[in-house]
Amino acid sequence: MSIGRVNPANRLEDQGITGLGAVHYNLIEPQLVQAALKRGEGTLGKGGAFLCTTGKHTGRSPKDKFTVRTPDVEETIWWENNNPMSPEAFDVLHADMLAHLKGREVFVQDLYGGADPEHRLDVRVITELAWHSLFIRHMLRRPGRHELGGFINDFTIINCPSFKANPARHGCRSETVVAMNYARKLILIGNSAYAGEIKKGVFTLMNYILPGKGIMAMHCSANHAVGDAGDTAVFFGLSGTGKTTLSADTSRVLIGDDEHGWSEKGTFNFEGGCYAKTINLSPVAEPEIYATTAMFGTVVENMTFDAETLELDFADNSLTDNTRCAYPLHYISNASESSLGGHPRNIIMLTCDAFGVLPPISRLTPAQAMYHFLSGFTSKVAGTEVGITEPQPTFSTCFGAPFMPRRPEAYGNLLRDKVAAHGATCWLVNTGWTGGAYGVGKRMPIKATRALLTAALDGSLNDTSFRRDANFGFEVPVSVHDIDSRLLNPRETWADKAAYDAQAAKLVAMFAKNFAQYLPYIDAGVRAAAIG
Repeated sequence: MSIGRVNPANRLEDQGITGLGAVHYNLIEPQLVQAALKRGEGTLGKGGAFLCTTGKHTGRSPKDKFTVRTPDVEETIWWENNNPMSPEAFDVLHADMLAHLKGREVFVQDLYGGADPEHRLDVRVITELAWHSLFIRHMLRRPGRHELGGFINDFTIINCPSFKANPARHGCRSETVVAMNYARKLILIGNSAYAGEIKKGVFTLMNYILPGKGIMAMHCSANHAVGDAGDTAVFFGLSGTGKTTLSADTSRVLIGDDEHGWSEKGTFNFEGGCYAKTINLSPVAEPEIYATTAMFGTVVENMTFDAETLELDFADNSLTDNTRCAYPLHYISNASESSLGGHPRNIIMLTCDAFGVLPPISRLTPAQAMYHFLSGFTSKVAGTEVGITEPQPTFSTCFGAPFMPRRPEAYGNLLRDKVAAHGATCWLVNTGWTGGAYGVGKRMPIKATRALLTAALDGSLNDTSFRRDANFGFEVPVSVHDIDSRLLNPRETWADKAAYDAQAAKLVAMFAKNFAQYLPYIDAGVRAAAIG
């Protein structure tokens, strides 16, 4: 049985997937919510939001992600960062997963990644859970209903949470597996109900395909000034650094909150929705995102709620710190209709510094920008990955190492060339700790971060006086209207100045040690920024 529109020449049986139970093609939101409720996958929340839990996996499982080692990608994959799987093991995994699905009900969405029609990737997502189909329908971009009759997918993703892998048989690490096969244009996900694995699977594909076409793939949010798409800003950062929150500025137009490309024409969103963290979400600081948690079809993951009133508890992290909501982009009032922007005028690199060393904002030279982009320093925050229970300092190159199939220099060189060609100003913004390290200091005030970003984006920050940071050499504003000048100089926020100096020296040494791996691959200017 099939429900919904589909290319009659592109059904699952045409892809060799047979023997299934009910197959539901391209159901829309009300149908998916009804199906998920009927199947007992979750609860209908206030406003028609869908409340669900993801079981054991409340974040990604990066150690269980594998790339199939085929001749066509052998020379281009960054194998030190991507676990290899043999083609033979993948074939067995694929066959076993399809056998497991025999007789089972599945949900199919035909979607695409990339708002720029010239560079979009058509993807078919097959899920075992109805709410996963709803989730990915929010997160990817939807063809018009008239387009579905001729849709032919470039890649297929099969997500089967009830399937448990066998490490000895399937060449993986555990019963959980995410296997990417570029040659067969397939992604297989087993034993994880965390929906973010689907979303990041598509992002990883885009991160491999687009750089081969000279297009920068970016783990960033993006917005532009009202009425001026040329005044585009991109915000690089790992989960928890503020990409979604800081780009959702009501005075600017939101292009997207997480994944973008930078082509010869400008910036374009890969996605059609947002996947926002909800832990301690504030109706005052983040009113637009907060409002989506009570809108129809929004997927609310791993949040506790009152059984009678259905009120969500935004402070409760008993299931995970990585509580989330997924919603279509148009739920944000200032979202771009086209999801397109110009060439970035400002590039913001967001870091969550658990050491309490970095200033709230710093201006970077192009060489320093590449240094900090390749370094990708931040702190993994609780819940984003399995086993992370408190912030951990980390270096995630390009602010997204888990999603980077190619070597970091491939992305770094593209950034360098595009910054040079279009004259973007680069900033490093610390949304982490001040007044001490994690456990002693406090989180950077979001009000101050927003004020500093506003000054950077409207150009007024360039008119202030700057000092040269003694630790990293970048420029730091000395004073900014309505901002406590001590906040701009992190050392002044520490009660124990000697402790700050020791912590800063420790962080500088960590940067140098990490960056040594890139020295053979970078030019003299970036090398000087690294050493100096």
